[in-house]
Amino acid sequence: MKSLTAGQLQENWDDLIKLINDTFSNERKVKLLQMYEHFKDRMMFAPASSQEHFHNCFPGGYVEHILNIVKFAKAFHKVWAVNGAVVDDYTEEELVFACMHHDLGKVGDLENDHYIPNDSEWHRKNQGKIYISNPDLHFMTAPDRGIWILNQFGIRMTQNEMIGIKLADGMYDDGNIQYLKNWSPAAKLKTNMALIIHQADMATTRIEYEQNQKTDNKPVNTKVPKTKDEQKQVDNLKSKFDELFAN
Repeated sequence: MKSLTAGQLQENWDDLIKLINDTFSNERKVKLLQMYEHFKDRMMFAPASSQEHFHNCFPGGYVEHILNIVKFAKAFHKVWAVNGAVVDDYTEEELVFACMHHDLGKVGDLENDHYIPNDSEWHRKNQGKIYISNPDLHFMTAPDRGIWILNQFGIRMTQNEMIGIKLADGMYDDGNIQYLKNWSPAAKLKTNMALIIHQADMATTRIEYEQNQKTDNKPVNTKVPKTKDEQKQVDNLKSKFDELFAN
């Protein structure tokens, strides 16, 4: 199963914060940075799924997944555009915002992780169930909890962004059927953004799954920070990493 080094965890986190700074502005950027600072210690180590045969089921898998879906969504946006699809009725900021937060609910609520280590060695070894859902949390879908979290930090969103977050799982979520399977022209989606996000999410999860199968337990991309301050950050991060996951 794929694993990330302490340097990679820090590098991915820095890329995520840079994405916020480069994409958003004014009050919304300030509030987003506050939210990500609140979740930093948990989000940096969060997996993207609970089972090793899914995608990015390892510490740091969540942040890597978010960076990947943003990259793929921008690429699919261009593919749709050059093939004549209407893509001028939403903004790049809306596209990035929805991608960044389509799985935000997987982080948990304001105090508790969503995924916690599975205590059953048998299930870990024989079924690949590395994590379980935290039974102390209220049940919510990942999109619904993500929208709730954004609300707690006073982060406003457009209708395009809300629909993009909610429909990221496409028809895999039965709650999306009324949005995606309709017979009235007036009820059809007003933009293609949610469809592009779902396409990007599908591609991302499949590619992440395939990459995970190829790693043979060897960390990939061993780049580490060079400066003393960066190395100190990595050393502190590695200490926390070892403390949380040594067993």
